[in-house]
Amino acid sequence: MSSFPNITSTSLTFFLMGVPGLEADHTWISIPFCCLYMTALSGNGIILFVIITESSLHEPMYYFLSMLSTTDLGLCISTLVTTLGIFWFRARQISFHACVAQTFFIQLFTVVESSVLLAMVFDRFIAICNPLRYAAILTDSRIVKVWFAILMRGIVILMPLVLLLKCLSFCQNYVLHHSYCFHPDIIQLSCSDNKINSVLGLTALIVTAGVDSIFILLSYTLIIKTILSIASPEEWHKAFSTCISHIGAVAIFYIPLISLCFVYRFGKKAPPYVHTIMANVYLLIPPVMNPIIYSVKTKQICRAI
Repeated sequence: MSSFPNITSTSLTFFLMGVPGLEADHTWISIPFCCLYMTALSGNGIILFVIITESSLHEPMYYFLSMLSTTDLGLCISTLVTTLGIFWFRARQISFHACVAQTFFIQLFTVVESSVLLAMVFDRFIAICNPLRYAAILTDSRIVKVWFAILMRGIVILMPLVLLLKCLSFCQNYVLHHSYCFHPDIIQLSCSDNKINSVLGLTALIVTAGVDSIFILLSYTLIIKTILSIASPEEWHKAFSTCISHIGAVAIFYIPLISLCFVYRFGKKAPPYVHTIMANVYLLIPPVMNPIIYSVKTKQICRAI
């Protein structure tokens, strides 16, 4: 039996490692991280500003793009304070309740981003497969309802995970191996039974990103089938070009997410900094790349900027 007492959440403080094994280089590591954060915040901020101020972009496709940019801003802000705090000021301590709150918002914005990507492919599906009813189906009121449903879906799915985290007890180790609070990292430190937390975390991932990815794949199968039935090569190219940006956004979201899952499942013998770097790539690359992809590939955004 352990000689360490169980610590309740009311008095618990965690210590964030930043990048384990590379603590001496945190100052240098902070430079690319700072550049990535600045790029993500400015890029998504510009996209939002352009869509709000440019009346020609007040269309369903750009409303969904504004949702994506809002979500990416949320992801960046959720991790920015602790990450740069560690690199610049060695501010490693974080209270349990602040840690749980950060975990919730990181997971919420991840679920919301997956849901928004699904809504965006539905937008492309209607535009290509049923263009005559596009305006009638995707009205402003329905888009608002979709946004509300996306937020409620994330909150309802993730709230049990937060409540269960508060039920855990911790005995000895309070060191988290990331620059932010990561749900699998927290439950691994618990000295109480965390099997339910682990199962619910996996279930939440499957019913959100897993289900969304299946519907996205199915939608693109139907879209490609419709595009290939178009006789004119010019119309075929025009229809497919409207999907390029979204395909890029889907790829840069799901590839790091799947890679992170594989690293946690099969890379247990890998150096600790590998897990940390992959976790940061999974959260930072989509907010950085999405504004670049849509600015380059969407003519209307280019002109407005």
